[in-house]
Amino acid sequence: MLSAVRSLAGAGALVMLLAASASAQNYPTKPIRMIVPFPPGGGSDVTGRVVAAALGERVGTQVIVDNRAGAGGVIGSELAANASRDGYTLLLVSLAHTVNPWLYDLKGRYHPIDSFAPVAAIAASPVVLAVNPGLPVHSVAELVILAKAQPGKLFYASAGVGSVTHLAGELFKFTAKVDMVHVPFKGAGPAMLDVMSGQTNLFFGGLLATVSQVRAGRLRALGVGSLKRNAILPDVPSIAEAGVAGYETVNWFGLLAPAGTPTAIVERLHQEVSAVQNRPDVQKQFDADGATVLRMKSAEFRAYMVVDMKKWERVVKEGSIKAQ
Repeated sequence: MLSAVRSLAGAGALVMLLAASASAQNYPTKPIRMIVPFPPGGGSDVTGRVVAAALGERVGTQVIVDNRAGAGGVIGSELAANASRDGYTLLLVSLAHTVNPWLYDLKGRYHPIDSFAPVAAIAASPVVLAVNPGLPVHSVAELVILAKAQPGKLFYASAGVGSVTHLAGELFKFTAKVDMVHVPFKGAGPAMLDVMSGQTNLFFGGLLATVSQVRAGRLRALGVGSLKRNAILPDVPSIAEAGVAGYETVNWFGLLAPAGTPTAIVERLHQEVSAVQNRPDVQKQFDADGATVLRMKSAEFRAYMVVDMKKWERVVKEGSIKAQ
């Protein structure tokens, strides 16, 4: 009797496996929705649309970008976490995905790691440490010396509490062991304008937006947040290279599916995203946006997010950062 039950169970498992395999082979048979949990026009939206267009061409169906902004990305992420596990809903995530657990109460909503199946890392773009040209520093080392000589006297602007630009500044404070005052604004644009006007001294801005002002002489770039130099600013060292060892802040982007999505579909999507990353036109678009391709296997991407969560947990807690 027990043997018969085991045989039936084994047969049932085989049927389910074959069904999943057949589903993956036929996938996709209808449009795919890519949720971007931020408004149109930002880095996540731009990256999502580039990938969606190219991925749609690869899989032979439309990949529709669905902007679901709110609560720093929480609203769109929750929607994706609770979507059908059939491969027809994807989530475009960024660094905010691993920061939000420490800024918001996600209990009962979703878990940033366990609620999703990692599909692929996509690209990464570093922050740029830029100062007002009137500030008497021309290197990261000189900035650190000045900040230590005048604790609490230097002001850094950000795009808002909990933003990448804020977290980058707090991480710099902890890593360089300096005391600077955070001044939040409603958006990166106003923050940058305040630094250019000299009201605040510095900020950690997005690469693309900052470069144009650096080239115009309205800002002075001291370092980039990636561990290596960026091709758009080849003469600007990394902040780590310039003396703040271990410092790294890059805004990365990746693609997730709801947990429970068939493995065969996740693997198919990973392969297609990898092919998209190899396209010269996609690489050219990333280069123009100051981003570089970020390649990881699904398991590696999961591990990367776990490490990133631990990193930003420390920054948020030690900085006493509260979502607003």
